[in-house]
Formats: sequence, structure tokens, C-alpha cells
Amino acid sequence: MILVIVVAVLALLAGLAANRFLRPRLLSEDDDSGMAVKDLVGPLLTLTVLLLAFVLVTANGSYGKAEVSSRGEARALDQLVETAEYAPTAQRAEIQGAAVCYARAVRTQEWPAMADGHGSSAPSVWSTSFRRTFRALEGKSVFGMLIAADNKRSDEREERLTQATASIPSAILWFLLATLAITVIALGTCIPRRNNRGQLITLVVITALLTTTLCIIRDVDRPFGGIINVAPTAIADAEHEATRDFTANHPTTELPCTANGNSRTA
Repeated sequence: MILVIVVAVLALLAGLAANRFLRPRLLSEDDDSGMAVKDLVGPLLTLTVLLLAFVLVTANGSYGKAEVSSRGEARALDQLVETAEYAPTAQRAEIQGAAVCYARAVRTQEWPAMADGHGSSAPSVWSTSFRRTFRALEGKSVFGMLIAADNKRSDEREERLTQATASIPSAILWFLLATLAITVIALGTCIPRRNNRGQLITLVVITALLTTTLCIIRDVDRPFGGIINVAPTAIADAEHEATRDFTANHPTTELPCTANGNSRTA
């Protein structure tokens, strides 16, 4: 994002410098004439629509899928905890305790890592614990329901991790950044050198709008980091519910993990 702003500012300065020193050599007409304010807006309309289209596609695509998968994962985890109520006491304690630890690991370790497009191995420790506990329940009616809930959780987590990576190729972002710079420099060259206050203000506004649009594209394309992000609200709620159920069913049993989701026996 900082790179986008720096390039835009440099392009604006380069455009103004070109207007000051290069324009007299390129044009021979009266220096008070030049591109009007309405002419400055027109050529950039197509580019603005293109950039906004990228924002809409990204927002409705990667960001939307990230939010849906995050909520779906939390619902699947909550269903897993509720289904464990039908399991024997020993397995119920293991499943509900692992569910709390899984939610903690996702919220405190994997979520910050996703801001950089990475995942964490901490939640996988507890998903392995789920499957290990399920083996003791084979043949029981609750077994199939637990497997279904855990498969749903696993699928939603995989989708969440997939959406954490950038969906727009870096080559496209570089192309848009180059287009922004070239457009601003060209527009700066075309405005008149005198009596140009309106054109200068318009050029600065257009540059700011295009820069903001490109920054939004860059920010929304990484839905778990930046200003516009998917917060771990759903998984935090699932953690709260799982903790409540575990405490109610096993008041004297300690959770098998620390506050950040790491195993106490590791």
C-alpha cells in the first residue's frame, strides 16, 4: 500500500514537472490553452471503472468467501461440540476440550499468520486429536455425526486458508500501478501552465481517488490483514460456547491447552 502511494505521489510530481518544463517544447499554441477540467475527467473514466471493477470482484470474491468460510468453520465446530454431548463421558471431555483448544489456536495463532497469507500448524494438533478420539467411537451412532461435523470444519478451514492468499496476481497489480503512474504524468503534462488552478485541483483529486482505489484493491485482496479485514468474531464465539459446555460438563477437569491453544503436554 505504501508503494502505491509513493508511486502515485512521484507520478503527480513528475506530471507537474513535465507541465512546467516539457510542455513548452511539445506545444506551440498559446500557453493559457490546454485540457479543461472536464477533459481531465473523461480520459480517466474507463480506468476508474476498471479499477472499481477489480474492487467489486475482489470484495465479492475473495473477501466474501473468506467471511463465509470463517463463519462456516465456527458453525461446524459448534456442531461438533453439541454432537459430542451424545458421546460417552470420556470421549465427550476429549472432544469438547480439543474444540476449545482448536478455537484458541485458530484465533490467537493462525489468524495473525493469515495476515501475511500463511497458516499455522497449531490448530492441526487438535484436529488430529479429534480423529484419534473418534476411533474409540466406531460402531456407535454418534460416530457418523461427529465425522460429518469434523469434515465440514476441515473443509471450511481449508477454504479460509485458501482465501488468505492473494487472489489477484502481482503482475496485474503492477500493471495497474504502472497505468496509474503513466496516466497521472500524461494528464499533468496536458494541463495549461497558467490560469490552471482548477485543472491542478482536479488532477490532485483524481490522483487521490485512483490511489485510494488501488489501495482498496490491495487491501481487500488480503481479507485477513489490513484495514478491511475479516475479524475472528465467529470463531471467538464458538470458543466461548465450547468453553461453557466443557466447564458445565467437566467442572473439575482442566483444559488440555494454554490460553493461546498450545498443548500443555507438548
